[in-house]
Amino acid sequence: MEKIVIEITEELEGSRIDKALTTTRPDWSRSQIQQWMKDGFVLINGENVKASYKMKQGDVLTVAEPEPELLDVIAEDLNLDIVYEDEDVLVVNKPRGMVVHPAPGHPNGTVVNGLMYHCTDLSGINGVLRPGIVHRIDKDTSGLLMVAKNDKAHVSLVNQLVEKTVTRVYTALVHGHIPHDHGTIDAPIGRDQRERQNMTVTDRGKDAVTHFKVIERFGKFTLVECKLETGRTHQIRVHMKYIEFPLAGDPKYGPKKTLNFGGQLLHAGTLGFNHPETGEYMEFTTPPPEDFMELVEKVRNNVDKIEE
Repeated sequence: MEKIVIEITEELEGSRIDKALTTTRPDWSRSQIQQWMKDGFVLINGENVKASYKMKQGDVLTVAEPEPELLDVIAEDLNLDIVYEDEDVLVVNKPRGMVVHPAPGHPNGTVVNGLMYHCTDLSGINGVLRPGIVHRIDKDTSGLLMVAKNDKAHVSLVNQLVEKTVTRVYTALVHGHIPHDHGTIDAPIGRDQRERQNMTVTDRGKDAVTHFKVIERFGKFTLVECKLETGRTHQIRVHMKYIEFPLAGDPKYGPKKTLNFGGQLLHAGTLGFNHPETGEYMEFTTPPPEDFMELVEKVRNNVDKIEE
């Protein structure tokens, strides 16, 4: 366990601990530091303090950086669709039905299991079960994910998400005929107090903004493009339900009678970000999977006959 000692200078006086540390050690993330504080690895003048503590000149900040945990995830050859890869980042096209990282009930067959087989150099910031994972998409949502191959890249990509500079555009099929060609949904999202497994629009939630525009209308359904400004859990699914155009096939937020697709018709088709090392803007696009487009075609050609 490496121990780092920092004496607080006048320039850092008044800063929060996590901000002071990310200023002096940009390879650490705020969430990582906050977890270390909870675990007792960060001390001020030899004592535990709250994350909100404001630094004073002369304070001695000690960080006992924990050793990386040994990763207990089985590497599996899952033939991942790697869209792009270099020594810092990797972009993978996740298929519908695949979970992003191991969790109770899903110990294997995840994107992380496949990544562990494909490469061993992944960021450890998000812990042993989520190496390299910067953001997630739902199990039954297909599409593009960016993965960090080292901690510096991870911090850069997370900061871009926080600063809302990452481009994330989705294709979705929704119930109903959206009359206007485009719009913005600005409504906070938080945990549903009655259904704890669900998210909902609530004043107690975090800010959430989704921009959408109509691609095509099919009578009872509309094909839309949704662009995320924020990235809350289930954001598009919750927001489209909120404006009464829920996603087709969605078992959690859709109507009881919906298309039989085995999950929501949602595809993360465009992903853009600044490369963490070069600063160059990179953008990747992949079309919706074949079964998604086959169902869209069925809706297009059989508007009145489609089974719900």
